[in-house]
Order: sequence, then C-alpha cells, then structure tokens
Amino acid sequence: MRIRRILAAVIATAALAGLGLTGAATAATAQGGPSYVTPSQCRQGGGTADLTDNLCKGGTHDGQQID
Repeated sequence: MRIRRILAAVIATAALAGLGLTGAATAATAQGGPSYVTPSQCRQGGGTADLTDNLCKGGTHDGQQID
C-alpha cells in the first residue's frame, strides 16, 4: 500500500514538472524575436500573404513576417 502512494506521488510530480517545462518553453517562444511563416502557412491559417510588406495579414498568423 505504501509503494502505491509513493508511486502515485512520483508520477504526479513528474507530470507537474513536465507541464511547468512546457509552459516555460511556450512563454520563451512567445516572447522571443519575430516569428516567420511561409506564404502557404499564412494561407492555411486563414490569412493573406502580403509579399510587398512581407507580412501575413489576417488569420492565425496575423502580423507575422513572411520568410
């Protein structure tokens, strides 16, 4: 019985640590430099690739630079 409780605590700790690392990686990516998308990624996200300004306009990649 004691082993089950210890095992459950170890699994819970590992799961929470994994979530913390994932959140930190996501925050670092979001705060990093400008992100680039391809024209096709821009269109797939529902936007329009404006190649004169090298920006994706609209959709999920709105405002991101076109690479």
